[in-house]
Amino acid sequence: MIKKVSQKLLYYLIKGALVVVPVAGAVFLIIWAVAAVDNALNLTSHFLQDEEGHPLYIPGIGILTVLCMLILVGLIFTNLVTEPIRAWLKRSINKIPLFNTLYSSIKDFTEAFVGDAKKFNEPVLVLVNETGLKKIGFLTQRDLGKIGLPDEVIVYFPYSYSVAGQVVVVKSTQVQKLNMTATDAMKLVVSGGVSGIE
Repeated sequence: MIKKVSQKLLYYLIKGALVVVPVAGAVFLIIWAVAAVDNALNLTSHFLQDEEGHPLYIPGIGILTVLCMLILVGLIFTNLVTEPIRAWLKRSINKIPLFNTLYSSIKDFTEAFVGDAKKFNEPVLVLVNETGLKKIGFLTQRDLGKIGLPDEVIVYFPYSYSVAGQVVVVKSTQVQKLNMTATDAMKLVVSGGVSGIE
């Protein structure tokens, strides 16, 4: 009887953990990221003080500052910055050696997810070797003729449980389009194959 109750309690404990841990983990990561950004960019502590002369921290001001700044920059660049000014800015950035590399990489990576020309939107299956081993990735470049590889494509393979990945060049004949959304494919790869096929 005690053994049966113990097994039931253990079963419910595991079921409860499967519900609570993912939710708590996701909420914790979001709160941690928001709090870190808010704390780093909260300007009120620099010019506001309480009655005792201590810096005054107002939660949420940092995030609000970032949102307002992004909206303002987006508004200015969309409506006021002309194409010649953008070209001049691009040329100026290209002249700064290290900054240029970092800026270009971050810009391209950001635009791949949220820009007008999203790059990680075509999930594919790639034949890796003659034993039949296949990997799921995202087709990011279809035409490599400019670099002397006319029949090859670039596929990005994200790593499981990581923000990193691997870029490979493969024959286009070894790439097969997957019948699933980019979101589901990313979930499938990043979760190690556990999530993404519902």
